[in-house]
Amino acid sequence: MPEKVKKVVLAYSGGLDTSIILKWLYETYACEVVTFTADLGQGDEIESARAKAEAMGVTEIFIEDLREKFVSDYVFPMFRGNALYEGAYLLGTSIARPLIAKRQIEIAAETGADAVAHGATGKGNDQIRFELSYYALDPDIKVISPWREWNLSSRRSLISYAEKHEIEIPRDRRGEAPFSVDSNLLHTSSEGKVLEDPSLEPDDIVYQRTVDPKNAPDRSIEIEIGFQSGDAVSLDGTRMSPATILGCLNELGGQNAIGRVDLVENRFVGMKSRGVYETPGGTILLVAHRAIESLTLDRGSAHLKDELMPRYAELIYDGFWFSPEREMIQSLIDESQRFVTGNVRLRLYKGNVCVIGRQSPYSLYSAEHVTFEDDLVYDQGDASGFIKLNALRLRLLKRARGGGQD
Repeated sequence: MPEKVKKVVLAYSGGLDTSIILKWLYETYACEVVTFTADLGQGDEIESARAKAEAMGVTEIFIEDLREKFVSDYVFPMFRGNALYEGAYLLGTSIARPLIAKRQIEIAAETGADAVAHGATGKGNDQIRFELSYYALDPDIKVISPWREWNLSSRRSLISYAEKHEIEIPRDRRGEAPFSVDSNLLHTSSEGKVLEDPSLEPDDIVYQRTVDPKNAPDRSIEIEIGFQSGDAVSLDGTRMSPATILGCLNELGGQNAIGRVDLVENRFVGMKSRGVYETPGGTILLVAHRAIESLTLDRGSAHLKDELMPRYAELIYDGFWFSPEREMIQSLIDESQRFVTGNVRLRLYKGNVCVIGRQSPYSLYSAEHVTFEDDLVYDQGDASGFIKLNALRLRLLKRARGGGQD
């Protein structure tokens, strides 16, 4: 028998899986269900989620526009760290889960719910991201994970259940039940079905935000992004909100075939998975942010950030956004961004983002020191002592172990 539950807050998208979960919760737990749908910029299916929830008898329905909060409080802090998981993945799904989980916990407190539920499978990372966040925010909350409890073990069994209970089944462009897609303002992520064989090229239907590089415009475009304390604040001289900037960069990047990644990655649970990601605006933003940092961060700070980045990205990927270690690293990253202010000019062309200029009032670049012409500020003879001091340990090592010259 399942644990007694009075009321549960379900992270509800209105898609096949969570619609089935909604019906299953009624049948299995005989409890009240509150649905929560977060608008993180995934598209026009948000309001349809309300209609579907109402049709299934839900009376407490939360649909909230969290796009600005998502970008300002989650995406931008992550981008200050230049986070890339396994050198390629810009963490679009990973960074959305803590916000959804946090709001679920808040709604549970507001509505008197004693449980929360999600639609993540028992094979993936999202179950971990949701539940680590739940427990970090409310150690005593009850968590329902249907995929680990029910006997619907395949996509085929889900569809049979949906047909039995007259639950609408979404279709892809070919009229078939779709592969798994997660989307928000930062990215789209596609997994499963036509993507399960990593030796095969993704079908065109997989890509939703970016044109094929072969079909991108034959003319490049130039843009300028303004930064203040590490965050993008303007595009081509016009100040914009965080979500607006990211949305505009998505359009520009998508039109120019920027941000496609076909990745075989290591899931936290131990297996490898193949995913196709589209992160057009995020890809542009990462290049621009690193460019402004190249002017404004000293070598020690820049290199320390690069050393910490893989660990920071892994914490986000694995679901530890609310952990003390992530917050500690975030504090260091945020301190490094105090003078990361200025403008970066970029050229976009057929999948490429090229830096063509950068400037900052806090630039550490000194033309006087670096010039190949005559200068009055640098004595090249000083390098002799610098090199000898750095070579001292190498010379002593060679003498002790190698006996001088070979």
